Amino acid sequence: MKILVCGDVEARSGREAIEAHLPYLKKRYSIDFIVINVDNAAGGFGITATIAKRFFELGADVLTGGNHIFDQAEIIPFLATEKRLLRPHNMPFNTPGTGVAEITAGGKKIVVIHISGYKNMPIVVNDPFEAISSLLQKYALRKNADAIVVDFHAEVTSEKNAIGHFVDGRVSILVGTHTHIPTRDERILELGTAFQTDIGMCGDYDSVIGMNKQAAIAKFSSGYMRTKLMSATGKATFCGLLVELDDLTGLARQVQFIKLGGCIC
Repeated sequence: MKILVCGDVEARSGREAIEAHLPYLKKRYSIDFIVINVDNAAGGFGITATIAKRFFELGADVLTGGNHIFDQAEIIPFLATEKRLLRPHNMPFNTPGTGVAEITAGGKKIVVIHISGYKNMPIVVNDPFEAISSLLQKYALRKNADAIVVDFHAEVTSEKNAIGHFVDGRVSILVGTHTHIPTRDERILELGTAFQTDIGMCGDYDSVIGMNKQAAIAKFSSGYMRTKLMSATGKATFCGLLVELDDLTGLARQVQFIKLGGCIC
């Protein structure tokens, strides 16, 4: 089985990169399952139902969010009915939506888990280690899941590294999202889990993590916001991690970082 996880989609440029590259990649690599992080897909702040539906049309099987998942108010009722769009599982218990998707594709059961980091995140969440431990008591490779994919949306690289090793051998893939910068440390961990600290973004890299660079520089250099941050509008780079799994174990056999188009191609 081949699974592609696409980095955070940043606004219109990121959406155009998905439109341009996802159908080609799916055909070129015979990809069986696709996960896209969409936390910044709508102008850099969350996602709308219209955008989500378009990603499904393009071949996405599951969409994950993050700390911006509720930025567009219209998405709340959509989250209640569309179980393929995830918010972080470890948000407070009464938060709308779900953080886990169970999808059958090609006769295989794939479980996608979306967890938020705790350190330095602008979001109220419970302990991510406790949350993932609880879920992995319910889902297990070779028992009731053919593949388990985890999107860990977090700021701190050490926290991402720690949780990767914490679940090593118990999930198929764990990738970090949120910081928009690809770390290029993609690898298979000791016990067989495919891992990358951060898979980067699908967005314009001639920017400050996807935002207009002049506005972002002004914010950092002055100590206050002079102009509203807006997403950069140049040509985007597509970033994602392609993983080939062993069909018998559900663990990784091969990992490949995908980087196409834009200024860091």
